[in-house]
Amino acid sequence: MSDAGSTGGYSTPGYATTTRRKPRGAARSAAAVAVVLGLAAGGAYAAGLGPFADAAAAPDPAATAQARAFLADWAGGRMPGAGARTTNPDRAEEVLRNFTAGLDIGKPALTAAAATVAEDGVVTVPFTARMPVEGLGTWTYASKLPLRKQDDGTWKVDWVLSLVHPKLSSTEKFRLEREEAAEGREVTDREGAPLSGAETPSLGPVLTRLAGDAGGGPRGAVQRVDRDTGEVSGTEATFGKKPARPAEGPVRTTIDSGWQAAAEKALAARADGKDAAVVALRVDNGRILALANSPSAGFNRAVSGTYAPGSTWKIVTTGALLLNGAVAPEDVVDCPKYLTVGKQFHNVETSEHRGATFLKDFTESCNTAFISLRGKLGEQEMGEVAGKYFGMGQRWHVGIPSFDGSVPVPRDETEKAASMIGQGRVLGNPLTMASVTATAVSGTFHQPTITGGTKDTTTTTALPRNVVTQLRTMMRATVTSGTARGLADLPGDVGAKTGTAEVSEEAPNNGWLVAHRGNVVVACVVEGGITGGSSALPVVHDMLAEVPGDPS
Repeated sequence: MSDAGSTGGYSTPGYATTTRRKPRGAARSAAAVAVVLGLAAGGAYAAGLGPFADAAAAPDPAATAQARAFLADWAGGRMPGAGARTTNPDRAEEVLRNFTAGLDIGKPALTAAAATVAEDGVVTVPFTARMPVEGLGTWTYASKLPLRKQDDGTWKVDWVLSLVHPKLSSTEKFRLEREEAAEGREVTDREGAPLSGAETPSLGPVLTRLAGDAGGGPRGAVQRVDRDTGEVSGTEATFGKKPARPAEGPVRTTIDSGWQAAAEKALAARADGKDAAVVALRVDNGRILALANSPSAGFNRAVSGTYAPGSTWKIVTTGALLLNGAVAPEDVVDCPKYLTVGKQFHNVETSEHRGATFLKDFTESCNTAFISLRGKLGEQEMGEVAGKYFGMGQRWHVGIPSFDGSVPVPRDETEKAASMIGQGRVLGNPLTMASVTATAVSGTFHQPTITGGTKDTTTTTALPRNVVTQLRTMMRATVTSGTARGLADLPGDVGAKTGTAEVSEEAPNNGWLVAHRGNVVVACVVEGGITGGSSALPVVHDMLAEVPGDPS
């Protein structure tokens, strides 16, 4: 959990990110995904099978089709689909997602060659990977997919770390390092005052990205590092050249120095050394006022992390139920200790609230009550509501690389139950959940941004006013009489939602909290924080106490 490249509560399997100061200005290419499987009519000759080879030794077309589908899913960013085509779906999805996001890889181009089959029946499909690294260039390498026939007759990619890259292993991973330029553009806060990585450590990597350089362009390298020691064991790719001259003019951000200082201070005092992240956002326009990470160097989990949002997601679930007229705050929705839907679900500390109203279920964050309402929503409805009203899963142009949320259609009833409470395959981070909260309390989605002039390609619909009013009332009640009581001493009409997100059977839960006051929302995640009330709430409390007023 302390790995600087971890996301979503797991130690990162494929990468870590550290940053030395370096310019950056190139926007992510919108190049189309290219996936080609080179198994032509003459492929048998390329495989060394010749005209007299035993026909039984030719690769099964079903195996090559599965390889084609796996590469297409990976290249298209459909990590759950790619994972499902392997012998270890959850691990594969995790590694592929973290490898791609952690190394700032945009749209991969994966080109397969002719398949071969071994004596033990394993089919191998070599492929060339062309990985566009955000703002740097393309990293090209070769790897191969092993496929095994399963007991049910289907083919699966036999999951091993080395298929992602031959040198990715249980002892070594990759780190993207962006180099410091001799001279770069100044980066300022929203008032035009210079920002410094020395004074605001969490912004160091962000400032490096934004600095830009008109001369030699961005520079960096993909390095291979020891998982335990972090020592560099090799360099896999290098990008860029030394600048000829510096760029002109400062880059003005939306960062508010007061809020940023409060975020840094709160994480340092309250995160207890755990990996954590926090974002503060303006409600009226989506501008990022502060973002901070613990540890401050390396991976920007605040905007690029991939976490199950836990019960903070119940804001979206409640919005979907209210839009449907499926439930009202005063309706009785029982909250038992346990509810079984393929697996046993329970509430935090196995609490129960018999005869509770839906308002009580929300304020006490009752998992079983929310899961019991799953039949009120269609199979695709959660994702549709998240995208249509909250902008989740659409392509955001924040000004820096970001993960903009994922709400896939549940694969079965158990996963649908999990998605009702922000588990399963629902993914977000502090930026996305701050945006969700801002939308819930205002009714209107505003694409989050950290610089001016970013384009907005999202399309959303405003929430009905009665839904907004009910969500605000329920979040306020969570502070006055629910799981966010720890914020009740703060001035103003603070509303909030706590969250506890399960990570795995071996790892402690992540703690979450989202809160709004006036024109500001704050979202925080603490990896291994156990509960949101005990870990994320103190961080947010300190921030709101430190900066009592709204930004102008």
